[in-house]
Parts: sequence; structure tokens; C-alpha cells
Amino acid sequence: MKPDNTMKNLKYLPLNRLHIDDAFWNRYTALVTGKILPYQYRTLNDLLPDAEPSHSVHNLRVAAGLEEGTFQGYVFQDTDVAKWLEAVAYSLSYEPDPQLEQTADEMIRLIGQAQEENGYLDTYFSILHPGKQFCNLKEGHELYTAGHFIEAAVAYYQVTGKTEFLKIMCACADNICRVFHQPEYQDAVPGHEEIELALCKLADATGNESYRQMALEFINRRGCSDYLSREHTLERYVDVWHDRNPYLPEYGQAHAPVREQSTAEGHAVRALYLYSAMADLALAYGDTSLLDACRRLYDNITQKRMYITGGVGSSGTLERFTTNYDLPNDTNYSESCASIALAMFCLRMARMTGEARYMDTAELALMNTVLSGVAQDGERFFYVNPLEVIPSACMPATDKAHVKPVRQKWFGCACCPPNIARTLASLGTYIFFQGEDSVWVNLYISGRYEAELSGVPVVVQMDSHLPYHGLATVTVTASRPVRGRLLLRVPDYAEHLQVTQGGQPVSLPVEKGYAVLPVEGTQCQVQLRFQMPARLIYADPRVAADAGKCAVKKGPLVYCLEEADNGANLAGLWIDPERPLTERWDDSLPGGGAMAVTGEGWGLCWESDTLYSTQMPRPAPCRLRFVPYFLWGNREEGEMSVWVRYGSGTEFSARGFPAP
Repeated sequence: MKPDNTMKNLKYLPLNRLHIDDAFWNRYTALVTGKILPYQYRTLNDLLPDAEPSHSVHNLRVAAGLEEGTFQGYVFQDTDVAKWLEAVAYSLSYEPDPQLEQTADEMIRLIGQAQEENGYLDTYFSILHPGKQFCNLKEGHELYTAGHFIEAAVAYYQVTGKTEFLKIMCACADNICRVFHQPEYQDAVPGHEEIELALCKLADATGNESYRQMALEFINRRGCSDYLSREHTLERYVDVWHDRNPYLPEYGQAHAPVREQSTAEGHAVRALYLYSAMADLALAYGDTSLLDACRRLYDNITQKRMYITGGVGSSGTLERFTTNYDLPNDTNYSESCASIALAMFCLRMARMTGEARYMDTAELALMNTVLSGVAQDGERFFYVNPLEVIPSACMPATDKAHVKPVRQKWFGCACCPPNIARTLASLGTYIFFQGEDSVWVNLYISGRYEAELSGVPVVVQMDSHLPYHGLATVTVTASRPVRGRLLLRVPDYAEHLQVTQGGQPVSLPVEKGYAVLPVEGTQCQVQLRFQMPARLIYADPRVAADAGKCAVKKGPLVYCLEEADNGANLAGLWIDPERPLTERWDDSLPGGGAMAVTGEGWGLCWESDTLYSTQMPRPAPCRLRFVPYFLWGNREEGEMSVWVRYGSGTEFSARGFPAP
């Protein structure tokens, strides 16, 4: 069947009209302002003892001539400051803080002082290679860095109304547009995508379409020349990484024109930032060929290359996608930034198509991999998000060297912590879309939200019991009589959906995964109730790592086993799929408690004193306890596993083993 390429052009609600007040999410919005932003500010200023230094503010001060020294850190170190400022901007939309805003203003002034006269902004090249701008697009990350600064500037302008940062980044973008229309750069593209989606945002904020046109040119050029592969032969080239390996076009999604790509290839973050920009541009220009490519790439990711947690990019080598069904659990990379980028891409696809499946995936990534990336104290972070961990095996100079059994205070390459901060602070962006005569509910998060229906201001009050209970009430109150539609996402995990209005059941048509409710008058209230019990989930047998195993999922949450609850050697546990799972709230779990899930099964007992034996291990009945994956690692260090072997009680009894 030919896909429906009708584009919706739904709008995002301004963040200052979104007032989240949710039993689950309040913890995270408060964590951003109370813990994460102050902690990361200290880190950016190298004030955190016993942690990897950031150097970010130091580099800006050196570039601005305010401090002696040289550049330190990674070539893209500036982006940590950019993402922190973006998180600050979003946080000010729901928790005004004059002192924090003043601190941000001071940081913005420092950025302006570090900027060169022509608008160029990148401390690595300004300090170490003055005058050598855009001489290594493959590895230099200048356009990637500019993109994050632009995103931060747009967010700060939208929330505060202040224009200083926006002017700084318009000058930077103007310089980019000048340079990349010169003959020697006519086929040049960024090595690390990000500038494309940022230029789209800048065009929306300023009304200057030349920025979006530059983004489109970068997209159209990609995969159509060998610029990145031959760049090192150019006289102007500046070697950054001193990498003697040949450049792999797939690594940077430059192996084919973007409209011809059908499999997610290369560095996962770069890929999904690219796909996000492709979606933005498809909508802006009505480009159905870009939309078709985005659909193909989304399908390939979610059906063949994505973990059950919404993690993507399975290989620790080059942080990349590999091939279909290659989803190892113990060496899994799944960078936090990659799941953030996946959520960004899905948000854009849902906005353009009105299809709920994209929000299903965004919710999955946000509530599992992204939340797992930050500790409950807001001061420890995961860069990598494996699905199986044995701490003693996470050794240097091995294929598990990148896996950390505990969250880290900071990283030398610290792209993930501030990215998590800006994502949690901008959570409201994901909750609603605004149509001309419609309001679309994407995520069921309690709060008070200001929208419009057919040009009439309305207040949407949401009372949600997710993610642990399938119950949500949505009330729309208009300032005067109004006619319009309320579209309510039906999650892919919702079973036996019941919709009531005024206490009476109603039957609503469902369009592309959204239940459509007519709204007339000055008030409308609807309640959604559905079952979402904990279920065992199985993988396609072509996923070799999960063959013969199952996982536990309840609603949007994936669960895992931890050594703290089940003892060591989680690999020796089996669950009986014929026995029911039980759910019980546990106040003792980190973050104020969570729903734990219990299953029945066996633990294998090894009764030999040798490494190998002809004697079969003896199964002993046991109870398996699962906790939400996003909470793992918040107690003592220990083993963790999402997937567990399964075997039926009937089969075990036939062998003479005791029932669980």
C-alpha cells in the first residue's frame, strides 16, 4: 500500500503555556532546576572535584582574551555550554529564576566576546588554528558546534524575549551561509550533522528563509559528492584527530543521496540529527521524497535496529548502527544522545503525519533510555546504556570497556549529560500538538496547558495516572463557545480501551492511532481507561542475543533484573511464562518508589567443582523480581539484565524438576 504523504503541519505549543504538575514527571523537572543545572554549571567551570574536567568555560575565556592558556578538551567542547544554556532557557519557562537568568546572560556575553568579527564561533580553531576556519569538516565539528549554539539561542529568545544571543548566532549563521556558497565549498557538507535542524529553527525564529535554504542545500548535497572522503587532500586541511584510517562515508550518512537511503547507517546520533532535519525540511517544502525516506529509515530502525528500550546504535566502535537484528545486550552502546535524537526525529514525524506510532517510539526512548541516563540524585550520568551488565567484566581494553556499571560524575566527552538536561527541561514540547481546529494529546502528563481551538483560547487540564496505571482524564475549557476536535493518542500498549464522557461510554473513531473527540460549547471532559498489565515480551528469533529469552514490559516501561533483588549470576535465572506476573508498589525503590513486578521461575544450581561437567545444572524454584529499567544502578553496584531465559513449568516438570 502506498503511504499517505498528506502533511499535517501541526504546531508545537509554546513552553510558557505548558504547566506540568505530574506525580511522575515533577521529580524530573524539579531535578533539572534544583540539581542538574547547578551541578553542570560547576562542572563547566571546572569546580567539581574528582571528576573529568570540562574546560568549556576556560576555552571561551581564552578565546575572548580574558584568560591566558590554550584550548583543552575535545574539539566540540563548546557544545557542553550550548546545551547547558538551552536547558536553562527551557527551565525558565516553568520555573523563573532571576539569578539563573543573570548567570546565563553572563555566559552569553562571554560567548559574544569569544566570537570573531566575521561571526565565526568555535574556540578550538580560534585558539589553536586562527584563520583556518572550516578546514576540516570531516572531524572539526564547527558546524555541529554552531548548530547547538543556534538551538540554545533560539530557545533563550523564545522563552526570555532577549535578543543578544540570537543576534550572536545570526551573525554566525550568516557567515556559514557566505562560506558555503563559495565555489570551493559548493559540495561541502558537515561531518557531524546538527547545523541543518538548527538552521530550520533559526529560520522559524527570525523569518529569514536563507537559513532554511542553507539547511536544504546541505541535505541535498549529502551523499552526492566525495567531499568528506577527499577533504584531507586539500591544501587548507587541518588534521584534528590524526586518524590514519580511511573515512567511511556510511559513518556520516554520506554513502548515498539522502532520498535514496533506506537503512540507518553509521554514527547513530549524526544519523538521527540528519533525519530530524530531513523531516523539518520535508514539511517546510512539501517534499514527499524526503518524507518517504524518513518513513523508510524509521521503519528500518524500529523494526530491525532498535533495542526494546528505545536504544539505538549498538556498536561501541564508531558509536554506530551495524546491521539488521544485531542487538547484543552486554556490549550494547546505545548512547544517551542517540535516544534523545530518536525522540526528536519521532516528534517531527508525528507532527508532520499525525501518526501515533511515532509518539509511541518517542515515549519509549524518553521513558527508558533517556531517563536511565541520569541518576536519581541528578549528579551521575550514563553515556552508554547496555541491557546486560556484569561489573567485573567491564574491563579496560576489552569489548566492554565502554560499559560502566555505575553512573559517572562527568565525562571527558560529555555530550550526554547536558543533552539529557535540555531534553528533560523541554519535556512539554512532546505533550501536545496544535492544529487549526484541533488539539492533539501525545503524552498523558498531568498539568494545565493553554492552547487554542479554532482560534478560541482554551485550557486543557490533564489528570494522568501513567506510567503505572492506564487512566487519564482530559478537560477542555474554552473562554467562549467553540467547535473543534480533541485527538487523543491511543498508546500501542493500551488494552481494552474504554472512553467515557459524562460518566457514559462513548465510541470514538480512531485515526492513525488517535481517538477523535468532537468538542462543542465551553467545556468538554473525557476519560480514558485502559489496561496495561506487565507482560512478557519476546524478540524476533533473528535477534541472536535474545533467542530463547523474554523481557518484562508494563505500559511504556521496560523492566530489568538487578543483583540487589535477585542475587548474582542473573544469566542463570529462568522465568516460567505459564505463571502470572504480579505487580506491587514498592516505596523503597529510588525516586520515591515504583511498581515492581514479580515472576516465578528457577535458578540454576551448579553442583560441580569444575568449570565443565557432564552433570546438568539443577534448577531450584525461585522468585524473580523486576524493577523499571530507568531506575537500574541507583542502588548498590551489581549485575543487571533486561532479558531472561524462559521455560515452561510443564517442560521442567517432565524432566523431574520441582515446580516454581
